[in-house]
Amino acid sequence: MTTKKFIWVLLSVFIAIWFLGSVSQTMAETRKGKTFHGIASKVEMVPIPNTEGHFVGLFVREGVNTYEDGEQSWNKTVVIFDNTKGVGTFEQYTIVTSQDGSTTISHTKGTSEGGQFSGEIIHGTGRFQGIKGTVAGTFKNLPPVKGEIIGKGLSEWTMTYTLPPK
Repeated sequence: MTTKKFIWVLLSVFIAIWFLGSVSQTMAETRKGKTFHGIASKVEMVPIPNTEGHFVGLFVREGVNTYEDGEQSWNKTVVIFDNTKGVGTFEQYTIVTSQDGSTTISHTKGTSEGGQFSGEIIHGTGRFQGIKGTVAGTFKNLPPVKGEIIGKGLSEWTMTYTLPPK
């Protein structure tokens, strides 16, 4: 009887080792970077007459990302906002294109008063195909100079993500 029990235990251990060994371990990766956002290439604002200085609208701007490892990429961000006298909320979609042509798209939300945003990475192509993760950061809009409706911007962020096994 003890031999049968020992064989079942041994067989169970081998099955467990085989199963755990065949499961691909996915490790989360973290990347930090900074973005310089150029002037807005498109700005649409509509005044909302319920309160002085209340506007809703969107703007589009492009910029360059620089990662801690020295890699650079281009981004294009569409920001949808609801502000009263410059304070309010926003949502944004950002597409980042790496030098090898791979892309990521993120959807984040934040507040202009706190200068913070967070959200999800929702899509990827190339080396980022199947990406899942989050992004969070801080930003500062620079005061607009003559001829600018919305000034340039600077942001620092961290993205944490996983990629499917290859």
